[in-house]
Amino acid sequence: MHILWLDPFHGGSHAAVATGYAARSAHQVTLLTLPIAGGWRWRMRGGAVTLARLARAWGGRPDVIVASDMLDLAVFRALTAEWLAGVPTALYLHENQLTYPLPPGRQRDLSFAWVNYTAALAADAVLFNSAFHQRDFLAALPALLGRYHDYQELASVAQIAAKSRVLAPGVDLSSLDGAAPVCAARQPPIILWNSRWEYDKQPEVFFAALEHLEACGFDFRLSVAGEHIDPRAAAFVAARSRWAQRIVHWGYVPSRAAYGALLRQADIVVSAAAQEFFGIGVVEALYCGCTPLLPHRLNYPDLLPPAHHAACLYDHDAALADALVAALRRVGSVPRATWRAIATPYNWATMAPRYDALFASLGAQGGCRASPHPPTPSP
Repeated sequence: MHILWLDPFHGGSHAAVATGYAARSAHQVTLLTLPIAGGWRWRMRGGAVTLARLARAWGGRPDVIVASDMLDLAVFRALTAEWLAGVPTALYLHENQLTYPLPPGRQRDLSFAWVNYTAALAADAVLFNSAFHQRDFLAALPALLGRYHDYQELASVAQIAAKSRVLAPGVDLSSLDGAAPVCAARQPPIILWNSRWEYDKQPEVFFAALEHLEACGFDFRLSVAGEHIDPRAAAFVAARSRWAQRIVHWGYVPSRAAYGALLRQADIVVSAAAQEFFGIGVVEALYCGCTPLLPHRLNYPDLLPPAHHAACLYDHDAALADALVAALRRVGSVPRATWRAIATPYNWATMAPRYDALFASLGAQGGCRASPHPPTPSP
């Protein structure tokens, strides 16, 4: 089979999943991508036009098309109908613009939410990176459609639900393997933050919890990683100065080997996120043996088996400080191999065959459809 993967915002988890799958699939996967430098808003508005032009220049006719949630798939299908009509199309949602939390003071631009909605309508299959995300998106659609005074098309929600399923992202976990850390006697435990440095990950909640730890007399070390959108963000500049004596690492780690070594060294991974449709960073830390401490919301309850919910999930932001105290007291009580076993099923070695099987099944649906001749590639 030949799969055409369209990614108009090729960065972060979008790029990791697209390139990770292309490298490991038993099928032939062609990536057509646009850089993130243009900004996600412009990619959602204009990416379909550009990718339609690039697809015409490429000139092939794949068996299946996969598009990420940043693509206006309805526009792309209209612009390429001359030669791609009948090719089954899957929409893969890493996130959505109906429920993504906004920065303080910003109002939601519903035109982007509408792109997600019409893309889901235009797709033959709608794939979510988690069951939480699937529930979240489908539950939000009636309110979006209900804003209009007539022709609300509420029946379309059930149509989208009927062709929806969950397909978790594959994660390059094998690249994080390495030697176990050498444990120095009586060293304070390392608390890890490996979330993106942005408002939706709520770093201020995390740093406030550290203040509580120190006030209670707990000794700890601190490792702050994750991709930084703005390394000069005020909260992080202040925190680096505040916790300088405890820091063992600070900043994004581009090397997978070095990142893996950092995760294997840590004891507790903490999230305070207001948005997490899956949680790749948490899965990476689990694989390396970190004890998780996560909010009891979003996808986190689905990531962890119920037996660990009471100890590893906290109920609200204000509860993080006390939960972190409890986590420090029980460091090492659960073997690191336990957390690794929870994360291992998301490794590409397991996930790539699942992707292959799903897309093969989708491609079979289009096998008997008409196959117009592809366009002549542009010179």
